[in-house]
Amino acid sequence: MSFYAVHYAYSSDSAALDELRPKHREFLRSLADSGSLRASGPYVGREPAALLLFRADSAQAVRDLLAGDPFQGAGLVERTEVSEWNPVIGVFADEV
Repeated sequence: MSFYAVHYAYSSDSAALDELRPKHREFLRSLADSGSLRASGPYVGREPAALLLFRADSAQAVRDLLAGDPFQGAGLVERTEVSEWNPVIGVFADEV
């Protein structure tokens, strides 16, 4: 398994994001509980976007997982960039 960094760029529709955020976070919590999502959170001081770190077999597997996100279903994710990531120092490095 490899690590993948996901950049999620959200819609500017803050009302819709606020409405669905509890379901979005519940969904992400389920991915964390299953062990596939290792960390996630919004960027600070920039456009609505977030960083998500996954452990998965492939970038496509990550995309498949994210297809179930309520934000995705509502069209509130404008861009998803999935990049394989190689942690060499820090808490994730011991897992490579």
